[in-house]
Amino acid sequence: PSLFQALHQLYYDPNIENKNLAQKWLMQAQVSPQAWHFSWLLLNMDKVPEIQYFGASALHIKISRYWNDIPADQYETLKSQLFTHITRFASGSKIVLTRLCVALASLALSMMPEAWPCAVADMVRMFQAEDSNVDGRARCLALLELLTVLPEEFQTSRLPQYRKGQVRSVLAQECGSVFPLLEQLLQQQDSPGFIKQKVLKCFSSWVQLEIPLMDCENLIQAAFTSLQDPELFDTAVEAVVNAISQPDAQRYVNTLLKLIPPVLGLQEQLRQAVQSGDMETSHGICRIAVALGENHSRALLDQVEHWQSFLALVNMIMFCTGIPGHYPVNETTSSLTLTFWYTLQDDILSFEPDKQAVYQQVYRPVYFQLVDVLLHKAQFPSDEEYGFWSSDEKEQFRIYRVDISDTLMYVYEMLGAELLSSLYDKLGRLLTNTEQPSTWQHTEALLYGFQSIAETIDVNYSDVVPGLIGLIPRISISNVQLADTVMFTIGALSEWLADHPVMINNVLPLVLQALGNPELSISSVSTLKKICRECKYDLPPYAANIVAVSQEVLMKQIHKTSQCMWLMQALGFLLSALQVEEILKNLHSLITPYIQQLEKLADETPNPSNKLAIIHILGLLSNLFTTLDISHHDDDHESTEVKKLPVQQGPNPVVVVLQQVFQLIQKVLSKWLNDAQVVESVCAIFEKSVKTLLDDFAPMVPQLCEMLGQMYSTIPQASAIDLTRQLVHIFAHEPAHFPPIKALFLLVTSVTLTLFQQGPRDHPDIVDSFMQLLAQALKRKPDLFLCSNLDVKAVFQCGVLSLKFPEAPTVKASCGFFTELLPRCGEIAPVGQVVHENGKVLLQAVLEGVGGQASRSLMDHFAEILFALNKHCFSYLSIWIKEAMQQDGFPSARVSPEQKETFSQQILSRERVNKRRVKEMVKEFTLLCRGLHGTEYTADY
Repeated sequence: PSLFQALHQLYYDPNIENKNLAQKWLMQAQVSPQAWHFSWLLLNMDKVPEIQYFGASALHIKISRYWNDIPADQYETLKSQLFTHITRFASGSKIVLTRLCVALASLALSMMPEAWPCAVADMVRMFQAEDSNVDGRARCLALLELLTVLPEEFQTSRLPQYRKGQVRSVLAQECGSVFPLLEQLLQQQDSPGFIKQKVLKCFSSWVQLEIPLMDCENLIQAAFTSLQDPELFDTAVEAVVNAISQPDAQRYVNTLLKLIPPVLGLQEQLRQAVQSGDMETSHGICRIAVALGENHSRALLDQVEHWQSFLALVNMIMFCTGIPGHYPVNETTSSLTLTFWYTLQDDILSFEPDKQAVYQQVYRPVYFQLVDVLLHKAQFPSDEEYGFWSSDEKEQFRIYRVDISDTLMYVYEMLGAELLSSLYDKLGRLLTNTEQPSTWQHTEALLYGFQSIAETIDVNYSDVVPGLIGLIPRISISNVQLADTVMFTIGALSEWLADHPVMINNVLPLVLQALGNPELSISSVSTLKKICRECKYDLPPYAANIVAVSQEVLMKQIHKTSQCMWLMQALGFLLSALQVEEILKNLHSLITPYIQQLEKLADETPNPSNKLAIIHILGLLSNLFTTLDISHHDDDHESTEVKKLPVQQGPNPVVVVLQQVFQLIQKVLSKWLNDAQVVESVCAIFEKSVKTLLDDFAPMVPQLCEMLGQMYSTIPQASAIDLTRQLVHIFAHEPAHFPPIKALFLLVTSVTLTLFQQGPRDHPDIVDSFMQLLAQALKRKPDLFLCSNLDVKAVFQCGVLSLKFPEAPTVKASCGFFTELLPRCGEIAPVGQVVHENGKVLLQAVLEGVGGQASRSLMDHFAEILFALNKHCFSYLSIWIKEAMQQDGFPSARVSPEQKETFSQQILSRERVNKRRVKEMVKEFTLLCRGLHGTEYTADY
């Protein structure tokens, strides 16, 4: 197509295919040698702006990306043509003008300082020269546009690093030609608003070049003045914030000190904005105060003699934190201030002891005030008002409260135990004051403050917690938000309760009562789970009651699935601390209803709704068995040593239950063998039980192995292999229990090998699990590979095939298998024989992966195989790698014979014993093979 046709298609053709084709063609045209010629033609004044814009863009691309193609004797011509066109477009299309300015800026950056020494001064001079054809204002705007895009183009330019530093310092010196002009334009009475706007934007752009703050002083003051003009307000805020926030600014302490008074001078404007509900203005002023405080608190605190003016700034920021109204509906400003309080605290605590003591005296009261302000801001609005909030506003408010919670936790480091005491006193006064009944919002916020701290800080040494636990039952709970916070606060104190068990009875009834309320589902269930986990040895007196209430809510189906699962885990913790006969009695009453349901479901014809019911019941059982552990494998508390129960005799209660339901589970399985999710849920019950019970699970091993073998032979599923792997892991060194596991391992292996013959591509999950099983067997029980009926060669070939799968997890598992297999070459004869006869095929597959067949994220795993080959089959490897690399275009057409030779020598060199070096060699070689070496892709690699 011709250029104009293509542009017409791009802008006006409704057909998206044509648009895309045109865009592709035009992108190639832009970088072609002809672009120099056609760009100027497209910029003719008789063309429409879209076409002119394309011409200007093409020029910018040629100058910024293909600078080296431009002969040096063309620089001046190019420069004067651009100046001419910019002047011509000064009163023309704005988008074309900007593109031309960006092109000239790019040219200037490439030429300075040698080829165009005073570029910026020249630009200013060129546009100030009288030119009768172009209106003075238009010329002024064009110059400001050019000066604004210059630093922006510098930030995104592709200059090499050494040039970047050089050009930055030249530009910083040239600000002497720019700033006086900007000051003059801002101070002129007759400068129109749109020019002043442009001036402030231009200043904003320049301050990002790390220009000394004192050189910006006059313009910052002028920007402060512009804040009084509503039309310029937003742009002036950006300019002041950018100038104050540049990292270099902290070196100019005297200038920073001079900025405090004008910032404090904005307080009247801030108050009026807050009163009239002008959120934009209050937000902008707050940003300026925070920029000065947050970026420079350390530098300003260092000026001890100016402590009062800095304290005044801190108080102004406090006003912004406590700005009236509810976030995010009536204000969005307070959230900007939170990180300031972190920074200030860090800076105060980083001083040496004497100076720190002085500042602690000044700022502790400020931080106590901050806590009051934050808790006030965390309060919920009235129920009526909250009802009108959108779900998005409620979610923003929730996140805001989490931020407040984090801040309070941080402030605890500064204020310590006194903070808890003050919260407790306030709560006490609130709950005991009969004269003025308090709002629930007030109570909730104080409790929320307490919970924020107790959740992460060890409050065991606090003398106010007993009082707090005593106060909690006095709270009249009238609504969901307050009830939730009461629950979470009790949960946060569960470790404290474990050390003070006499207090459990104060709060447990509240938790059990809340369990019956679906609106409190998450908070009540998670709190009960924490109490059952932390305090299980003190709960036997309450166990019957807890089980009864839990059973009732489970039967009424009050909670969603995940809360039901948590509740079962809570009961598992609870039952672990009882005597065996008590556990069995409770398990019986707890599980019987579900077993009856499951028996009914097992007789039905499979359909989607009974499938969900089956998965739900199986999930409840596996969650119960996850935490039911009478051997106390998980006890890591020192304090519980004393309370350890006597060692139990007889079978483990979980095993008793599993044996009772085993036939039923088999019946369910027989109907649902085709369904991966049901099979997975069945396997999960046993997997969770094995993990928790360890050796105690032994009585179940024979029947479980038999069932898994039948399952897997009928329809292979990954979850069955994963459970087999778990059994190998736990019982590898138990000769009494291992025979059925060995038989299962051999069966799974032979069924999977058959699957490989039929085509394993549709089952990457099975292959992944199988490779993990083989690796586990080699790690825990390598003599499995000595069995006469294990075909080691076939297993090896399957591993090689798996290395070529497109799924990264499968390839990673196969690499793991070989990393375990190769070290066994010496001790297990069949393995040694297979590796020596077939190792070349493995090496070939590894090199194909490195050559570009496999994802780059897997290179470390391939390197591990090379490392193992090197360590355990060195004499073979040196022959194999030579033979492999002699193939043309292998492992990639992009690498030369010399590069292949270098890599082979590196791999076989003395450095082969250093795993980190081998990984680096592989990374380096894979980039060469992919043609990515030395490109920007490698930067993050």
